[in-house]
Formats: sequence, structure tokens, C-alpha cells
Amino acid sequence: MDKEIALEVTSAKRKKTALVVIIVIAVLVFAVWLLRGYIKSSINRSEITAATVEVGNIENTLNASGEVLPEFEEIITSPINASIKSALADAGNKVKPGQSLLTLDKSATQTDFEKQKFQLETKRAEIAKSKLDLDKSFYDIKSNNDIKQLRISNLADAVENAKRLYKAGGGTREGIEQAELNLKVAQLEKKQLENEIKSKQQTMQIEIREAQIAADIQQNDLNALQRKLDLANVVATRAGVVTYVNKNIGATIHEGETLARIADLGSFKIQGSISDNSADQVHSGLPVIVRINDALLRGHVSNVSPSVQNSIISFEVQLDDRASKLLRPNMKVDVFLVTATHSKIMRVANGPAFKGPTVQDIFVLSNGKAERRTVHIGLTNFDFVEIESGVKPGDVVITSDMSEYKNSKEVTVKN
Repeated sequence: MDKEIALEVTSAKRKKTALVVIIVIAVLVFAVWLLRGYIKSSINRSEITAATVEVGNIENTLNASGEVLPEFEEIITSPINASIKSALADAGNKVKPGQSLLTLDKSATQTDFEKQKFQLETKRAEIAKSKLDLDKSFYDIKSNNDIKQLRISNLADAVENAKRLYKAGGGTREGIEQAELNLKVAQLEKKQLENEIKSKQQTMQIEIREAQIAADIQQNDLNALQRKLDLANVVATRAGVVTYVNKNIGATIHEGETLARIADLGSFKIQGSISDNSADQVHSGLPVIVRINDALLRGHVSNVSPSVQNSIISFEVQLDDRASKLLRPNMKVDVFLVTATHSKIMRVANGPAFKGPTVQDIFVLSNGKAERRTVHIGLTNFDFVEIESGVKPGDVVITSDMSEYKNSKEVTVKN
């Protein structure tokens, strides 16, 4: 007859079995992890890229984008309200100074010019007439003054005669006084007339000056309109390449509206842009490296825009070689702003193996093997990575991604 097993015994056996299973699994996992660290993995040499550690300089850079623009671009605007009669040049054409670009219908402005010219001639005639009138008036006043002078002379003689007659006993005291009174009245009248002459002279000068100023203003307006008419013959003022021309024949254009653009393709600049997160590091004079395909051009930041648009700040780069044959208008380029430079340091070519942390593991090739090493990373840029410790000059470092072998201490490299 079977005897029933106690519940406590059964439970203890289950716990013991479970504990044994857990221990076995843990041992297996640990063994696998340990073996992975020491098992010699392998990789083909053709699957990796490597670079030699060397001593040199490195520049820390900020990545930005840029566009190549002509350093000098002339914008030709319409000097008058007109309409386009014909276009004589296309975008991309090379032009010489004096070469016609557009023909404008300037008949309305020409009519206005003739009208102002006639008004100016009328004003000149009015000035001449005013001078004649004023000269006649002045002459009349001066003639009256001369007459007054003759009368004064006559009255002075009358006073002397009255005095002589009084001494001879033939005259009276009242006669002398009356003659003297007449003389004083004539003298005052002459003085009044002299003041009137002086005032008239000043008035004449002011009136003529005012009329002359008004005529000069009209002349200046006429000269300005003449210059606008001359500029309406739209021609190139310098040698260059047409980058834009308004070819809308018959379209009405207003004064100041762009008609054409001419660029001097002998020199270029870079219009750069970068996130405003780096705004505190971007300033005038900052060294710049511009990459065009595999070529590098150097320059510096010449101007930084004070405004921020859509979280982007703009800046201009002046290149050392502004006439490089690599440059093309509107070309998109990579721009690198140099924020720091270290000299005579260990560096190696940048690659996917470098993930960004200052302390990381890399693989160094030696005798057909790749050994894992821990290194300290310094400055980085698009070409190089500074290694502060963990390697020595001449070591060959794998620069391709080796994250698949992060748990391996050594990897066999097959040829």
C-alpha cells in the first residue's frame, strides 16, 4: 500500500530542482560571455579600412552649409517708369562695358523732360524781364535823387541870397528862415530817397536771387531727369556675366525695379548658414575651411548677420583664393568653422570607428591581428581625430565600424 508524500517534502524538492536549473543556466551564460571574450574572432582585411597614427596638427570645426556667390554683383534697376521694348541679352551671356542689355520705352519720361525744359526756359525769361523792370525802377529812383540834389543846390543858393539881401537891408528875417526851411525839407527828402534806393537795391538782389534759386532747382530737376533718360539706355557698366535679365516684353516696370544683374565671375565669396545653437562661437575673423569635392579652400568669416531666421544665422566667408577655378555660382559647399587648433599631436584619419565619447575602444592592427585598446579622444574634425593616449605614432588603427566585435579582445585579420 502506497504512502502519501508530505506536501513540505514535495515543495522542497521543487525548490531544489529550480535552484539547480538557475545555477546551471547562469554558469552557461557566464561561460559563453567568457568564451566570447577570448575566442579569436576573424575578419577579412578587405572588409575594413585602416589608417596610421601620425604626428601633426588638428583643427576642431563646426559643420555648416554654404553657397558660392559672386563677390561682386551689380543690380541694374529701372531709373524711370517705363515698359520693356526688347531684351538684348540672356542669362549666362558674357558682356562688356557699354553693351546694351535692354531697350525701354521712355516716351512718357521724354515728354515730361521736354515739358520741364520749356518751363525752365519760361522761368529764365521771367528772370530776365524782372531784371529789366527792376533796373528801370532803380534808374527812375536814381534820376529822382539827382533831381533832388539839383533842387538842394538851388535852395542852398536861395538861402545865401536871402542872407545877402537881409544884410543889404532889402530882405527880412522871415525870408531867410523860409529859405532855410525849404533847404532842410529838400535835404530830408533826398535822404529819404537815398534810403529808398538802398532798400531797392537790396530788394532787387533778393528777388533776383530767389528767382535764380528757383531756376537752379528746376535746372537740377531737369539734369536729374536727363540722367535718368540716359540710364534708361540699359547697358553693362562692367565686364561680367549676366545672371538675370527681365525678358517680359511689354511689361510695365516701375522706377527702382530690377532689370538685370551682372556678376563678376573673377572672384567669389561664400554665403554660409549654421544653427543658432552655435551663435556664440561664430564671429568675424574666425578661420574657415571650405570643402569642394576632395579639395579644400581656406578663408575667414568676414561678416555675421545680427538677425536669426528660422533658428539659422547667416555669415559671409572671404576666401584666400577668391578666383579658384573650383568655384561656380550657386554651388553648394561644405563649410567648417575652425574653433580650436592643436599642434604636434597624435592624429588618425576620421571614420565610423570613432563614435564621439572621449573614452572609447578601438582596434589596432599588429602582426595579422586586431587588438582592442582603450583610447582618449581629443579634438575631431571631418578629416582627423586626435588620440591623446592608448596608441603611439606608427600604429595602424581600424577606422571602420567594429561594434560587432566590441566584446572581443582580439580579432584575427585574414588577407
